[in-house]
Amino acid sequence: MNPYIIFSQTKLQCVSDGTIKPLLENCESAAKILVLVLPQLGDFDSLEYAWWLQREAQNLANQKIAIRAVGIGNLTSGRKFCEYTGFPQENLFVDENAELHQKLNLYPGLKVSVPGLSLGQKSWLNLMLMCAGIGSPGTLKEVFRGYKGDKQAPQLIADDEMIEGTPLPAFKGSFFKLAGGSGFQRPFELATLRLKNMVEVLKNWSTYVPSSAYLTQRGGTFLFNNQGELLYEYRDPGILGFAANMSQPLSFLPIDN
Repeated sequence: MNPYIIFSQTKLQCVSDGTIKPLLENCESAAKILVLVLPQLGDFDSLEYAWWLQREAQNLANQKIAIRAVGIGNLTSGRKFCEYTGFPQENLFVDENAELHQKLNLYPGLKVSVPGLSLGQKSWLNLMLMCAGIGSPGTLKEVFRGYKGDKQAPQLIADDEMIEGTPLPAFKGSFFKLAGGSGFQRPFELATLRLKNMVEVLKNWSTYVPSSAYLTQRGGTFLFNNQGELLYEYRDPGILGFAANMSQPLSFLPIDN
């Protein structure tokens, strides 16, 4: 089935007011509609994708691109996600059982089965295997990119920005100049943002991940015009693979910089 038809028929709980409403409600005046089907709201990919969207929020608004996101979780995890990332509550919907992901036939992740393990234990085992690159192509390469830097990616942290929320003492973004300069993604810059996200989730694990049943479930990105025609589609193949171009995750959008 056409993804737009699925989305147009989908009703989910909206994080802003907790009501069940159509996913595409109030998108009629948008020039384009961007629908993000996220993994668990405590997943690396969900948090990092939201960071990029907030970085370009004004440009997206100027282009009249309506954004709707669906993440695996509940109302509490949705509100915590928005509080941490700044993602607008009115644009985020939650799906506790990944039903939308299944309708769209998105990659459920590795499903190695070991006798005697509970559902949650199996999910954790498969998640760990995927983090090691098994059943998750590109994950290890992306992890290393976060440490070594990327001259094809923009600078992620401003020189005057204070970095807090990691196991390290707070420090200024200008520290990364020492690792390689400025104007591009410096060594350890992306890894630092990911470490910050990891600390946030681990501190609030039960809030972000109320159920471990869908730890491995991957997401997808869908862009439509105002007639409902599919302009772009991307289905995540693994962990840290939420974009076709991870150096510039939003490069498929018509953003004016």
